[in-house]
Amino acid sequence: MTRVRYFAAAAEAAGTDAEERDEPTLLAFRAAVIAQHPALVDILPRCAVLVDGVRADDDRPLDDAQLIDVLPPFAGG
Repeated sequence: MTRVRYFAAAAEAAGTDAEERDEPTLLAFRAAVIAQHPALVDILPRCAVLVDGVRADDDRPLDDAQLIDVLPPFAGG
């Protein structure tokens, strides 16, 4: 299982700030979390998704992943 942390608007849309997931690839993860948390459909495509601290492509296998961070765009000043 991979621990997933959602931040800011992604956490609000998911209704949680963390959960455990077991999808085999990042692409499968994206599809599954949108199916489970439909409010993420507009947010997730704009998010940076880090696997163990590194941005990854959708074909990235998750079998050895420990942590996925879902980071929406942040505004600052």
